[in-house]
Amino acid sequence: MPHVEGNAHQVWSMMADIGFAMLVTHDGNGDHLRARPMSARPAEDENAVWFLTSVEAGKDDEIVRNANVCIAFADPGNNKYVSITGTGEVSNDRQKIRELWTMAAKAWWKDENDPSIRVLRVTPDYAEYWDSPGTTFSYVKMAVAAVTGGKPDLGENRKVDMKSSMR
Repeated sequence: MPHVEGNAHQVWSMMADIGFAMLVTHDGNGDHLRARPMSARPAEDENAVWFLTSVEAGKDDEIVRNANVCIAFADPGNNKYVSITGTGEVSNDRQKIRELWTMAAKAWWKDENDPSIRVLRVTPDYAEYWDSPGTTFSYVKMAVAAVTGGKPDLGENRKVDMKSSMR
């Protein structure tokens, strides 16, 4: 990982604010990457990003074959982005499933006792985030840079070693 300079708490805060992420896994053959949108539940105190998933969805098998995953959060309206690389682990922890259950999950399952629900834990290794003050501000900065020949300061872009932040 290149030079680490960011703040892990900032990463956790941005993930919580954005809420949805694209989960990227290696396909069944390991030849290709697959991304799908999922509702994320970041838990800084547990050093985990939690997801509810279905045993039929296929990502469980993909993670068993290759646990290296990426989760990408994006809030383009506010120019905030977070990319996490880490390790995924799928379990049938019924207590954790009950803890993570929300009314929104009813769109996928009848209730938290559905036997097809699994919990996916992503333990972050590294993160990179981009945090800008907003779209209008960024456009103004880019316009000024274009006129002056300078480079626009579009906010923070930092890399964070999430493993060392938990020590």
